[in-house]
Amino acid sequence: MDWQTTADAVPASIVTEARAASLAGRAPATGAWREGDAVGDRRFVNIGDVALESGRVLPSTRIAYEQWGTLSPARDNAILVLHALTGDSHVVGPAGPAHPSAGWWPGIVGPGLAIDTDRWFVVAPNVLGGCQGSTGPASLAPDRAEWGIRFPFLTIRDQVRAQIAFARELGIERFAAVVGGSMGAMHVLEWAIIAPDAVERIAVLAAPAATSADQIALNSVQIEAIRTDPAFRGGAFYDAPDGDGPTRGLALARRMAMLNYRTASELNQRFARSWQSDLDPLGGDGRFAVESYLDFHGNKFTRRFDANSYIVLTQAMNSHDIGRGRGGVSAALAAVEARSLVLGIDSDRYFPLAGQAEIAAGLPGSVHGASPVVVSSEYGHDAFLIEDDAIAAALGGLLAA
Repeated sequence: MDWQTTADAVPASIVTEARAASLAGRAPATGAWREGDAVGDRRFVNIGDVALESGRVLPSTRIAYEQWGTLSPARDNAILVLHALTGDSHVVGPAGPAHPSAGWWPGIVGPGLAIDTDRWFVVAPNVLGGCQGSTGPASLAPDRAEWGIRFPFLTIRDQVRAQIAFARELGIERFAAVVGGSMGAMHVLEWAIIAPDAVERIAVLAAPAATSADQIALNSVQIEAIRTDPAFRGGAFYDAPDGDGPTRGLALARRMAMLNYRTASELNQRFARSWQSDLDPLGGDGRFAVESYLDFHGNKFTRRFDANSYIVLTQAMNSHDIGRGRGGVSAALAAVEARSLVLGIDSDRYFPLAGQAEIAAGLPGSVHGASPVVVSSEYGHDAFLIEDDAIAAALGGLLAA
């Protein structure tokens, strides 16, 4: 559940008046990609009906994705890149009418980079339940109205089964590597367990083997922030005019999440007790700079995401437990056949390093031994989006193995 835009995945900074003005105007009721919007770099694959763990079936499902590089004649050079909660398929590329944000991993994926698109064929799907082209709550249900809160509960395993179906539609039977961070890393682990014959290598970046009670609690207050916004209207807000959607609740959820993704030391160092303007925040109608910083990014987020989708994906993260029904976490990890990289961040207060230590100790095919690769960073959970040199070095070791 991390920032997934180039502009956001940088050190925290004071929000200038010019930056704040860039969000002038009333936000749309949803930031989801909708039918009729510019397609941009998206491609689409229909994967049919998806049977869910709940027993329900999601009909006529579509996955949006992007790709880079060339698939070899032997189809043995494909890498699957999986995004985190607030990301999408736009891993690389500029912002524009079709893509509200620039690609979220430009320092890692591309010609000559760690995931070298001159060598590898890279595909990145938007997750099932997402809001940037794949079937999700903002999509039209069979009755031609938005799914909204009628959209079924999804688990991480449901989403991976949809990704497996997507890969088969592309004609890819085996990936040279499956790579992901945060929620994407949860998907990576499930890929290695559900489809061992389809995965040669895995990279698990900044995620646990199972979501803890503390993490579920942090997620639950964000969901409640959205649901208690009067403009949420029980999830039926898609016909609301600009400015009348559940943007306050969604922005508040985003602000809460950002405090988990960064560190106290970074915020204190960058902002201290500085003011946003000349107005005194102590009774003088002014604001502290850190308040404006959180506000800006919360408001920006509402222009590229959907409130219902945020709830669906957060609940899916709460479902994450690779040991469920498999004899526990240790047994599930021991069954993984892929060569593996497990990476954690020493300052991550959302998914602490202990979670990656458990995974690394339990995976038999680790390329770095029984301890995770540890990135030292002041940026907390979001370091996997920021510390390009360290992430590139670790991925390079995996892909060379």
